[in-house]
Amino acid sequence: MAIALVWPGPQRMDRVTPEVLQGALTQAEGFLWLDLCPPEEADRTLLQEVLGFHPLALEDAFRARERPKLDTYPDHYFIVFYGVDYDPENGLLFHPIHLFVGLRYLVTVRPQRIPEVESVRARWVGPELPRPIAPGSLVYDLLDAILDGYFPVLDRIAEEVEAIEERLFAGSDRGLIEAIFRMRKALLELRRVVAPEREVINLLLRRELPVFRPEDMIYFQDLYDRLVRLTESIDLYRDMLSGALESYLSVQSNRLNEIVKVLTIASIILMASALIAGIYGMNFRYMPELEWPWGYPMALLMMAGVSAGLALFFRRRGWL
Repeated sequence: MAIALVWPGPQRMDRVTPEVLQGALTQAEGFLWLDLCPPEEADRTLLQEVLGFHPLALEDAFRARERPKLDTYPDHYFIVFYGVDYDPENGLLFHPIHLFVGLRYLVTVRPQRIPEVESVRARWVGPELPRPIAPGSLVYDLLDAILDGYFPVLDRIAEEVEAIEERLFAGSDRGLIEAIFRMRKALLELRRVVAPEREVINLLLRRELPVFRPEDMIYFQDLYDRLVRLTESIDLYRDMLSGALESYLSVQSNRLNEIVKVLTIASIILMASALIAGIYGMNFRYMPELEWPWGYPMALLMMAGVSAGLALFFRRRGWL
């Protein structure tokens, strides 16, 4: 559904036509926010003919598979950003939003509803506007709300990382390696989004186009600082998972060494007993013990004695 909000007012227009857009852009003050959710093919033609957006930018916006980025055009910015949600079963869910930011307008294109965007729109159509009427203020509020949604997701990831560490030290290793790799993959996907978004905000701070006011820059600097903090937290949790994986492999290796050691000691003890049994199993004709009535019990006692002596030797050496 395409919804146009025109300030001052704000005036909501559910039916967006070329005349509506041209009339909004020719007002003496205020600006236009055109929200397309979900966009249709007719909307692409409207944006290209009335606002003059580049076909490549429109292709990226309507395809919704682009990485976070900032493209600079003669009179506007094209920004690709992502909202994020976390599902324990499906992992991270990314919700793209594309912004065309001009001096007198903001156009948002998103294939699905994003709760953070809906909350911003509810604030901006309320009786009291949160900040001065300007595209920069609205862009900041949108990106600020989207970034606020990252921290609860990161907190849930942190809880799962701590749970993995507890399982590791508790010795419960069933499915642990799968959980570690699943969380590492989720953190890698999140970093692939956060790192380019940090570069997007960094480019906006350069103010190559007179789209944002100088007083808006302090707010975008706050966005940049939060993205830096997000990146550091993601790297920290990735390091924790790497350490957990190394600890898990070390525990498994030590456990395997213990098993091999026990089997080796057992095989040595059995080999000594098998040596005695092999000697008396050769069946030579003139073996002196073959006719001895106590030969069989004596062989068993020798096997038991040699086995007990070896076991005592290994125990005193700390190998058993």
